[in-house]
Amino acid sequence: MTKLENLFDKNHNWAEAIKAEDPDFFLKLSQQQEPDYLWIGCSDSRVPANEIVGLMPGELFVHRNVANVVLHTDINCLSVIQYAVDVLKVDHIMVVGHYGCGGVRAALQNQQLGVIDLWIRNIRDIYYAHRAHIESFPTEKERVDRLCELNVMQQVQQVSRTNVVQNAWARGQSLSVHGWIYGVSDGLLKDLIEPITGVEQIPDQYKVFKLTPT
Repeated sequence: MTKLENLFDKNHNWAEAIKAEDPDFFLKLSQQQEPDYLWIGCSDSRVPANEIVGLMPGELFVHRNVANVVLHTDINCLSVIQYAVDVLKVDHIMVVGHYGCGGVRAALQNQQLGVIDLWIRNIRDIYYAHRAHIESFPTEKERVDRLCELNVMQQVQQVSRTNVVQNAWARGQSLSVHGWIYGVSDGLLKDLIEPITGVEQIPDQYKVFKLTPT
C-alpha cells in the first residue's frame, strides 16, 4: 500500500466516523456553509486550524500562507477576506501565528533564500522597526518568538485597514479582528491584543471612505 492509498483509507474511516455520529452531516454540509469565523494562519503542517479550536468542517473559513502574512497586494488573501465578510458574513477574523515559525525565522537572516525573500520582506520591515526591542532578548528562540508575536499584531492591523473590513463596519456589520498565537510545543492558543472592532481603532492615515455616486 502506498502512502497515498493510505490517505484514501484514512479519509474513508474519517467520513464513516462522522456519519456514525450524524448520518445527515455531509448532506447538510453540502447545501451551504455558515461559518462564524475566518482563520488567517500559517501554512505550517503542525498548525491544523479546525482541530486546534475543535470545530467541524463548515464552521471555520480558512486562508493559510507562509507566516500568516496579509499584504495589500495579495489578491488571493484579499479575495478570501472579501468572500468571508461580504458573502459569508463572518463575525470574527482571527490572524493566527505560531511560535517557532520558519518564515519568521527566515526574516531574521541576512541571506538570500529564494522566492520566499519577496514574501517575508514585510516581516523583515517589522523586525527593523522593532530591532532594538527584539535584540534585547538573549536567545535566538526568544527573538524569533517575539517577532512571531509582533508579526501577528501587524497583520491584524493590515486586515483592519482593508476596504472590505472598513466598509463592513461602515454599514453596521458586526465584525471583530483578533490576533492569536499558537504554541506548537503545548497546543495552546494565546490572545495577543484586544480585538479591533471598529474604524475608530485605526490610525487616521489608514481610514478609507466608500465612494458615493456623484
